[in-house]
Amino acid sequence: MRSRTVEPTLPPRTATTSTPAPRLRVGDRLTDLAGLVDAHALTLLRATVGIVFVGFGVLKLFPSASPAEQLAVDAATKMALGLVPETVLLISLAALETAIGIGLIAGRRLLRPALVAFFLHMGGVFSTLVLLPDAMWQPHSPAPTMEGQYVVKNVVLVAVCLVVAADAWGRGSGPRHRPGPRSRSRTPDRTG
Repeated sequence: MRSRTVEPTLPPRTATTSTPAPRLRVGDRLTDLAGLVDAHALTLLRATVGIVFVGFGVLKLFPSASPAEQLAVDAATKMALGLVPETVLLISLAALETAIGIGLIAGRRLLRPALVAFFLHMGGVFSTLVLLPDAMWQPHSPAPTMEGQYVVKNVVLVAVCLVVAADAWGRGSGPRHRPGPRSRSRTPDRTG
């Protein structure tokens, strides 16, 4: 009988390249995205409200382009006691809203004046609920009309700008570190 010779077997060849990095799970990607948004949240809020203001301000420069044009003119005319021509009021509102938007987008030294102008402007916007009740409220109902809803939705912009203003005035002269969700302490910081 012949004996078979067994040839030694080599282990299977392995690739010489490094092993690929493990794929990130969807949850990890969402966590990374949430961290990115959190790190830039105030800038995102400030810029988006600024873009909205620039857009609505520029619309008022073109006749009949803004759906709120007549409402704004009527309210401003009442506030100015009819002493200022409608065209001047409309151009002034357009310039004010555009300037507020640019200040919010640019930030830095323009941010605080833009926020002051924003809150004063919102005082005028919300005064239309009282100055123009027939246009703002449905008859015999506490429900706002379409124009009234257009005004009421500004509470969202006010809330956003309150957050931006709290940060702008809270940080003083230098930048302030915003703690992440895990590093926030239970006691308020009384230093700044």
